[in-house]
Amino acid sequence: MLKASYRIPSLPPASIVESAVVLKAAAKAHRHLAELKGRAASIPNQAILIDSLALQEAKASSEIENIITTQDELFQAGLFLDGPGSGAAKEVANYRDALKRGFDILHQNGGLLTNNAIVEMFQVLKRTDEGFRATPGTALKNDRTGALVYVPPQDRDAIQAHMTALERFINDDDQSDLDPLVKMAIIHHQFESIHPFSDGNGRIGRIINVLYLTRSGLLDIPILYLSRYITSNKGDYYRLLQAVRDTGAWEPWLLYMLEAVSSTAQQTLQLIEGMRALMADYKRRLREHASIRYSQDLLNNLFRHPYTRIEFLQTELGVTRQTAAKHLDQLAAAGFVEKQQLGRNNYYINTPLVALFLRIAEPG
Repeated sequence: MLKASYRIPSLPPASIVESAVVLKAAAKAHRHLAELKGRAASIPNQAILIDSLALQEAKASSEIENIITTQDELFQAGLFLDGPGSGAAKEVANYRDALKRGFDILHQNGGLLTNNAIVEMFQVLKRTDEGFRATPGTALKNDRTGALVYVPPQDRDAIQAHMTALERFINDDDQSDLDPLVKMAIIHHQFESIHPFSDGNGRIGRIINVLYLTRSGLLDIPILYLSRYITSNKGDYYRLLQAVRDTGAWEPWLLYMLEAVSSTAQQTLQLIEGMRALMADYKRRLREHASIRYSQDLLNNLFRHPYTRIEFLQTELGVTRQTAAKHLDQLAAAGFVEKQQLGRNNYYINTPLVALFLRIAEPG
């Protein structure tokens, strides 16, 4: 049996120090998060942000694990669940579903982020009925060289005990006086070091990040586009994760995660501001167009589903299939959406919105 190469610390770790530089970085991240939270509240239908931004976060988080898909594949996978779509796109869609499921459970549990919820998110992500690892033999290796990097806990009872302690730390707001963003960084490191699942630990760990921000009240909904920063700085991410295990170098890890929050809060704010401007433009133009019957539900549909289809409009507007098809064809003729065909099915693209996603997703 493999021997664990790092002693999982009790929580909070005794060696954690909120130095002046850490607290300064945390204050900066809090300011940007507060601005993001306020601007997000100005979008009239929060489901638009949850659906649209969760998919962008899912795409970026999956890319960290070398699961690469295009925006087109990603949106198409959401159109026709039983139809074509790359395996990568479906994995990304599973991440989005796991994030949304976790957020729903958080509300149902009164703000508690439990191990049962974490296991359920994993099961949605991987489409499995597995739980925490029960079989020894897991080891993390360098993708390029194959060299052994880290051996997490191997014993099933030890994994369960560490996850029970982590659950308590996540949900007990009186257990320490740590800044919540510092606490988030500790939670993430602890989860990745326990490595409780057979696969998907990185993605579940990143979902826990944004759900923790919502349970802490720093965000109302899970919209922080956090994985984009990690994707762009992946080498540092893995290096600093391991440095804590090897040398106890907590401060560089904390600063990395605080900068990730600060940077991606600003980028997500740009995305929301872009969406607000596009929605205002569409609203004005739709109201001015003589042949199109404007409604807020119609506008919401075009921004909740960058790739929409007749059935989506039919359900969300409560109209017949014929009426929904007529609306979409009128929108296409007027230049609001671009009509495409996939097999025997038509779908309609909000091309300015997709272009906004692509622009924000470009490396900064």
